[in-house]
Amino acid sequence: MGFSSIWHWIIVLVIVGIVIWAIIRWSKKNEKIIVDEDGNEVRSGLGGWLTLVGLGVVLSPLRLLAEVPSSFLPIFNDGTYAFLTTPGTEAYHPFWSVFIWGEISFNTVIFVASLYLAYLYFSKKTLFPKFYIWIAVGSLAFILLDAVLIKVVLPNEPIFAPDTIKEVARSGIVILVWVPYMLLSKRVKATFIN
Repeated sequence: MGFSSIWHWIIVLVIVGIVIWAIIRWSKKNEKIIVDEDGNEVRSGLGGWLTLVGLGVVLSPLRLLAEVPSSFLPIFNDGTYAFLTTPGTEAYHPFWSVFIWGEISFNTVIFVASLYLAYLYFSKKTLFPKFYIWIAVGSLAFILLDAVLIKVVLPNEPIFAPDTIKEVARSGIVILVWVPYMLLSKRVKATFIN
């Protein structure tokens, strides 16, 4: 690992630490105990497990902003896109252009949706839990659809490459852990009321 790579990770860790500290500090300051519809006292506010949700909500658009351009810009800069989409070349397939632009479009939509999700989270809007679930389920569905569609242009490749398996596992864990939390948590119901 080179010197610049070490500094890169130190900067990332510092930023993550600052974000965690800010979310925890802000959530503690805004936490309240309210009485729910059953007469039980319930904590509301962006504390507790919602702090971890908030961390994911804040880091998700940052991750997309870091990963998506670095994944797609080289394809256009090094001539790969032209090689894949020009009739007569060895790797040409008419679906490549649709596939690449479909991925770019979906990632752009998810980036904008992630920014909107952060707004919903910090403003404690009632739409937040549903929108969170839609993004989580939609992302997993897109990853699976993407894996199937790549078989159209690369029929000899395995349907689930290691990177795809990693993304399916990450999305699956988000759905298994956080979707039930969004649906069942009393704190979520007491917090997202605006």
